[in-house]
Amino acid sequence: MEALIQVQDNLIKDLELKINRTLNIDWDDRLIALVGPRGVGKTTYLLDRVKDSITEGNSTLYTSMDDLYFANNTLLSLADSFVKRGGKFLYLDEIHKYPNWSQELKNIYDRYKTLHVVISGSSILHIKQGEADLSRRAVVYTMQGLSFREYIEIETGFKIAPASLEEILTNHIELARTITKEIRPLQYFQEYLKHGYFPFYLESKKSYLIKLLSTINLTLEADLPYLKGVEMRHIHKLKKLLYVVSQAVPYKPNIAKLSRDVEVSRATILTYLSYMQDAKLIRMMSYDVHGDSLLTKPEKLFFDNTNMMFAIGHGYANTGSERETFFLNQVGLSNTLTYSDIGDFRINDKYIIEVGGSKKDKKQIADLPNAFIAADMIETGFDNKIPLWLFGFIY
Repeated sequence: MEALIQVQDNLIKDLELKINRTLNIDWDDRLIALVGPRGVGKTTYLLDRVKDSITEGNSTLYTSMDDLYFANNTLLSLADSFVKRGGKFLYLDEIHKYPNWSQELKNIYDRYKTLHVVISGSSILHIKQGEADLSRRAVVYTMQGLSFREYIEIETGFKIAPASLEEILTNHIELARTITKEIRPLQYFQEYLKHGYFPFYLESKKSYLIKLLSTINLTLEADLPYLKGVEMRHIHKLKKLLYVVSQAVPYKPNIAKLSRDVEVSRATILTYLSYMQDAKLIRMMSYDVHGDSLLTKPEKLFFDNTNMMFAIGHGYANTGSERETFFLNQVGLSNTLTYSDIGDFRINDKYIIEVGGSKKDKKQIADLPNAFIAADMIETGFDNKIPLWLFGFIY
């Protein structure tokens, strides 16, 4: 265990934080799971929490489950030894890399009532694999990539509190004026859409899209076959599907044609799409809140975030799809978005949003109550026309 403590201390010593992210986690829960796509910043977030805990004098240990320590030691034995030494907070990163992790965590939770365990995994698919055993014990939090607001803070140092959807819809003019007095959001917006979602862009903007493409391929080639049984011969065709989505305006899937192209049944192609949504590669839009079920045909397919569009599209993304993907990604974290025949999105079964460019008019949503335009390339709005970038300040 001393070796693990030394590794932890070295990691904390080398920790460089550009932004403090708030996830509203209740740390009093005895078993917490932090999930999210690869590269989203979970390890940095946990190490920052561990650093604060050690400063406060808590008995804390962080370790990654791919450490060679676990070649000859079990997770259960570590927890037992840690508790006997007065340990209270155990942080386990990359939990999916440890075999039988779900069962051992269940045993730890049941045996050691004073121990608080936080786990994280580099893919949401791995965590979901163990939820059957831990569903009544673990509280699961999903970590999103950087919002546009957080990206602005990293790039400029400008800090402003998040705004709720309702605040933006009712008070967007004052909010936009407050922000634009300090910075020019449009100066950073296109950069964010291309390379600002995952924090590892700070390592190198030049190689960012190459690294992101590798992350996407790893999810497709390793996670889907190993965890969900997707046949390797279908992976290449799923990659082609992602490329089509990156070029579309936006993409309206023909499930029957996809079924023929991939050479699987309709039910199987819907299952594959569901897996890719769970892996935070795509988002499916349907008419109702249950539209992402395995039996429902999606009306539209989007990438999970705009950065993925550029990575798959070799630096190119369709502008219309890019705008809608940004809106869906930023607003969809804390709101329910469904497909609408009038406008682009229905939010919380209450608001209609039409997304477009600076010249987008009200024709399509005229006379509709609670209808708004999210317009690109404008700094401030007027009436029900709101700057698209401002929706990136929700979290």
